[in-house]
Amino acid sequence: QVQLVESGGGLVQAGGSLRLSCAASGRTFSSYAMGWFRQAPGKEREFVARISRSGGRTRYADSVKGRFTISRDNAKNTVYLEMNSLKPEDTAVYFCAADDDGYSANYYSADAYDYWGQGTQVTVSS
Repeated sequence: QVQLVESGGGLVQAGGSLRLSCAASGRTFSSYAMGWFRQAPGKEREFVARISRSGGRTRYADSVKGRFTISRDNAKNTVYLEMNSLKPEDTAVYFCAADDDGYSANYYSADAYDYWGQGTQVTVSS
């Protein structure tokens, strides 16, 4: 079991940057692969980024690759999402998720993740 709390969302102009954080409870954070998903109004929850337990492997959705960077600090039980060159279409609620299997071939699917935060709103104005 792990509890996740996102922070860092807000309102930013197109082209700007935000850094999201996800703080995890417990002492087993390093045993989870972590992901970021987002959900816009009326849309399905979509994959954004994933990072392995050690932080050595990352994956990104094509829509954010080159603009977003996922990272983790296992000593702080925290995963981050650095978002640069933001676009209005990035507007969504962003969710942090934990995969207690450590690895999943279906990393891009929300069904692969076992624990979710409540989300933080990111709004990008044009």
